[in-house]
Amino acid sequence: MAFKEIRYKGKNLTIHKASMDPLFGAKTVLVTDTWDYVDLWLKRENKEDARFFWQQARSFFEATKTLPNTSSPLTAYYCFLNAVKALLSAKCISFSERHGVSGEPFKKRISLSNEKVTFYRKGILSALCTYLGEPANNNKYTLKAILYNLPYIHRAFDLSYSSVSELFIPINYPMIIGSTTTHEAWFCAELTENYANKTKLNVLPNDFEREESVTDEFIVRFRNRFNWYPMDKAGSLIRYINYHRRLRQHLYFIYGPQRLWYIKRGGPVTDLIDRKSLTLTFAAMHRLSELSRYTPERLAKYFEGKYNWLLSEFIATAPQQFIDEISSEMTGLEFMIPRRAS
Repeated sequence: MAFKEIRYKGKNLTIHKASMDPLFGAKTVLVTDTWDYVDLWLKRENKEDARFFWQQARSFFEATKTLPNTSSPLTAYYCFLNAVKALLSAKCISFSERHGVSGEPFKKRISLSNEKVTFYRKGILSALCTYLGEPANNNKYTLKAILYNLPYIHRAFDLSYSSVSELFIPINYPMIIGSTTTHEAWFCAELTENYANKTKLNVLPNDFEREESVTDEFIVRFRNRFNWYPMDKAGSLIRYINYHRRLRQHLYFIYGPQRLWYIKRGGPVTDLIDRKSLTLTFAAMHRLSELSRYTPERLAKYFEGKYNWLLSEFIATAPQQFIDEISSEMTGLEFMIPRRAS
């Protein structure tokens, strides 16, 4: 099959950090952190309620840096809570003041698989789920399963639980290509060398398949298609944004100085959760904040055992990852750390 790369506003069309309302064609914002930029963006947009919540989130973010691991989940969670309120307010989405999530141990033994987390139908988390196109129907998960489904701590999880299946498949050169004979267009990407063989292909979600017309590289593509008409780029972009929302259900990124994208593997696999990183991160930090507030001695025991590194990595990396994702969802822009000469 002959195909070509789709271009929009002088650049190749590709995937975007914002899953719901991405601004394709906008310049990437180079900034060490997004707090000031988003604050100014909210001011320009006259989103004063959202701006208040954003400033509250920033205060809790800064406080988190100064606290030990047994205390920092509490301030980190309130950072997340206010950041989500800022997003919902900016999008004019109403929400209940309930948190929409709670946790409890269902066994006394210290184990992440013994910490239960429930997503409720009403509350802040429920509103976030609805915005992102996810259900919130009293779904119950273990804290272990939630952490397993977060890409930015997946290496730490794999080393803490050596027997689990790897969930996230790294990809290179994600792009949108189109047929040279029809108006059909679709997503494709190259699998990295470690995954470029047929034994790894069977872990991909059913919505993906190999691009058989390419033989010198291992390219996978999204089975779904959309129509791209060069003479109607406005209408074509709307179709791509809808397509992109479906596509992003399978794709995850890790915050950093480079664009690191992953396809989340398909089932069957134990503890696979079909949710985005934002909702899972929110729920996991909420459970840790409950432990920090109500049973700090239980939380301390986690840091005395084999979960120390995993939980430390989560607490250290989750705030920046969460705020980067929220910033993109709120503004529709992509943010990257600038590369500066040393």
